[in-house]
Amino acid sequence: MSNVAVYGAGSWGSALSVVLANAGHQVALIGRHPDEMELIRKHRENARYLPGVVLPPGIQPTTDLTLLNSELVVFSVPSHSVRQAARLVKDYLKPGCIVVNTAKGMEEGSHLRLSEVLTEELPQNRIAVLSGPSHAEEVGRNMPTTVVVASDVETAKAVQDLMMTPEFRIYTNPDVIGVELGGALKNVIALCTGIAEGLGFGDNTKAALMTRGLAEIARLGVAQGGHPLTFAGLSGVGDLIVTCTSPHSRNRRAGVALGQGIPLDTVLKDVGMVVEGVKAARIAYQLSIAKDISMPITEQAYRVLFEGADPRIAVTDLMMRGKRHELEEIVELNWLN
Repeated sequence: MSNVAVYGAGSWGSALSVVLANAGHQVALIGRHPDEMELIRKHRENARYLPGVVLPPGIQPTTDLTLLNSELVVFSVPSHSVRQAARLVKDYLKPGCIVVNTAKGMEEGSHLRLSEVLTEELPQNRIAVLSGPSHAEEVGRNMPTTVVVASDVETAKAVQDLMMTPEFRIYTNPDVIGVELGGALKNVIALCTGIAEGLGFGDNTKAALMTRGLAEIARLGVAQGGHPLTFAGLSGVGDLIVTCTSPHSRNRRAGVALGQGIPLDTVLKDVGMVVEGVKAARIAYQLSIAKDISMPITEQAYRVLFEGADPRIAVTDLMMRGKRHELEEIVELNWLN
């Protein structure tokens, strides 16, 4: 048994505190607002973000940052808050402790991956990334889930040892770049499949978006230094499937509303939690321009979200693009030589 901490008491932080308690640890679930944390402590439930999930006795809801002095600290804050959160907690962290980031996104402006942000802000700590198909609503209810942790081999295995349970299986992967980009970019495609559903399109359209979307994710991911096989794994196709199809997916739900003609500002307000795919679409589009990478679905998502493009016209533009080979990169590299 170890003393561990989860920083961020939203749905995912609460669910992961359940995982860690099930793994036999004493868990400090650290939030920002004393009144909310007191309600969670009193009722043993995060009624706002994870209703219906009973928190085990081993979880201590608190605002006490001194409890971050642990061997393992799980960061569960939105992607846009990672740098600020790291600066806030830096002096409370034990030097050399493992910090596991669970947010899926990139930093606007710098276009840094979140592990790069944490490495800049917390150079004294070991950084790992947890990703994969894992909705908090299911993890909190102990439904079988498989995820991947990416870091150096020693750190990844340590996280695996500390967090794995019979219901929460963790694989390791040394490809931090690929794991992070797969987790961030799938949110863009989930928005698009939601938009297609909101427009009244069916399974064929959504399958096309998911398949060609995965090609775009891998194209940018490999250009950034990720390994191609990572995008066929849990943080690639696995996370893409669950985020594009699940009723739990905020990005999919937001996309459905956009497809039905609801303005973006209203959609984001109605969802009530961060929709990471919106910021990711802008970053991915900017990266595709900077690196001259073809990402037509991402481009159309950007135009719909930020330029007011009609989603139906965006679909037509995608369908009427010039003729391509499905495996054009492989053809260009091998078959034509």
